[in-house]
Amino acid sequence: MLTIQAQSNVPTDFGMFTVYAFSENENDWCPHLVWVAEKTDFNEVVNVRFHSECITGEVFHSRKCECGQQLDAAMKFMSENGGMIIYLRQEGRNIGIINKLKAYALQEQGFDTVEANLRLGLPADGRSFDVAIGMLKMLEISKVNLLTNNPEKLKAFNNSGILLNKRIPLEIESNSVNASYLTTKKDYFGHLFEKL
Repeated sequence: MLTIQAQSNVPTDFGMFTVYAFSENENDWCPHLVWVAEKTDFNEVVNVRFHSECITGEVFHSRKCECGQQLDAAMKFMSENGGMIIYLRQEGRNIGIINKLKAYALQEQGFDTVEANLRLGLPADGRSFDVAIGMLKMLEISKVNLLTNNPEKLKAFNNSGILLNKRIPLEIESNSVNASYLTTKKDYFGHLFEKL
């Protein structure tokens, strides 16, 4: 059963956050994390971002995606407005870093992100957001504004018992490398981009 294994306050470049580690096992080296900004009231409508791990974009500043910039923008938004980031350990749309790098190699041959995953025998997107809904329930949060462009994240609230009050867009300008990646997000996954 998923439980809070640890929590602590962590000062960041964006402000102070209280961080909760959620896992079924206290020895899990890769727990899901919830980063809660100061002045967040769980009894009100809570600003929430579901964010899946992306070591290439967040840590090494890969230009193939906008994940690192999205995370920074979300942390800044939550620090300024209150809210939380649910950081899900679902690297590469939940295919893992090894398969993600294999998919990158196929992309160098001209395949898009979806085609590359499928050629590897993997799902186009293997993520589930049920665990994030579960964490919100454990924290007794009943109403949220969701910071996202992804319609699948919005659907996660259907029949969840948690009220999705509204969607807040989180768009990052494309660059010369990731423009086709963002186009695939829009055309294949139906991401709600206003600028693309």
